[in-house]
Amino acid sequence: MPVSLHTTTGKASFDDIYERPDPRAYYARMSELDYRIPELAKPHFERFIADHRVATGIAAPTVLDIGCSYGVNAALLRLDLTMAELAEHYREFSEPDARTADLIAHDRELLAARDRLPGVRFLGMDASSPALDYGRAAGFLHGTVHADLEAADPTEAQRRILARADLVISTGCVGYITERTLLRVARAHGGKLPWMAHFVLRMYNFEPISAHLAALGYRTEHVPGLHRQRRFASADEQQRVLDTLAANGIDPEGHESDGWLYAQLYLSRPKFSVATEH
Repeated sequence: MPVSLHTTTGKASFDDIYERPDPRAYYARMSELDYRIPELAKPHFERFIADHRVATGIAAPTVLDIGCSYGVNAALLRLDLTMAELAEHYREFSEPDARTADLIAHDRELLAARDRLPGVRFLGMDASSPALDYGRAAGFLHGTVHADLEAADPTEAQRRILARADLVISTGCVGYITERTLLRVARAHGGKLPWMAHFVLRMYNFEPISAHLAALGYRTEHVPGLHRQRRFASADEQQRVLDTLAANGIDPEGHESDGWLYAQLYLSRPKFSVATEH
């Protein structure tokens, strides 16, 4: 499958697999690259949701996943599956005559049988309309926003959906999005600031974003630890990322130099909220 590169950092782009009517090609390609950050993020998101419940008293929170594609984080959290199990699930529908409608029906049945977070609502925001459509049709997402908030403010209809979110999560979109998107999401709430949890690749500096969030009323915590995102898609991608890391003064030895992209977790809460040790 052809791979294009993100122009500023050298990170590979997989735009083609996000434009399919269902996620079979997505999971097949991500499986080849040992894509695992949503799975590694899952326990952190579960704890973040639990902490939010304790701190706010909101028993049935709404979670907005920015860059959600086909509702991957929602599927992992609600079905309590691994990335490998999800990939195998979609491989079962790899026959040429398998229809997207059949896959949607199967996903809805699976979700009805084993939804482990029935009290949590999931919203998805992404630049891919087909991916959002699938996530909503399959039932993983309760609502969606198809928008590029880097370029413009949300419409009033989009703002009303964004305003439902109590928590905001992401597992790799920071770098493609900046503080422009995150501030527009935060400001959609009319003064209420949603909690945020972002897994950010090491090549991207989150400090400028956290400074903007601080001005809005957030306190950001960098959670210690590094998390493998996926293997590099090519030697060219690895070299370009290594060059970006070097330019930013980040030592890749033992991490990106070994063939993996690595991410860090940043938690941003309103300054008046209760922090929980992690």
